[in-house]
Amino acid sequence: MATLLLALAAISTGLYAGYFLIFQVGIMPALGRLTDAQFVPAMRRINELVPRPVFLLTFFAIVAFPAAALAVPVDGRSENQRWLLVAGLVCAVVNHLITIGGNVPLNNALAASTSSPDSVARAAFESRWNACHRIRTLFSVAAFVLVVSATLS
Repeated sequence: MATLLLALAAISTGLYAGYFLIFQVGIMPALGRLTDAQFVPAMRRINELVPRPVFLLTFFAIVAFPAAALAVPVDGRSENQRWLLVAGLVCAVVNHLITIGGNVPLNNALAASTSSPDSVARAAFESRWNACHRIRTLFSVAAFVLVVSATLS
């Protein structure tokens, strides 16, 4: 059971980190080249479509699987493996706190800004959202590296 939970933790954190990384290096730079009138509706559509079951499952899995792997007693688990899992879990939780406290409120504000000119809505959103996203991407990649390291130790 512990091996399965470790594998699921590594897979879910890898999927999640990959999703955030592609947003960081591909999607947001591409959207950044759009005009205000193109950018704002595109981000609104993305923000409507992202919180679907597959994303939400992965969102919860990157916390649930490492926590479950830590909760299952394992004979022979090294202290190093335990601390790597704890560190990965902490990174996943920090990622979630940034998402919930930073990106989601910005998404909601963008959705509610329909009466504002697109240039004003974008100015209030884009740089702050990207800053939060950079930080949460780093934490999601760190969580993945730490969980994989725990799996291999």
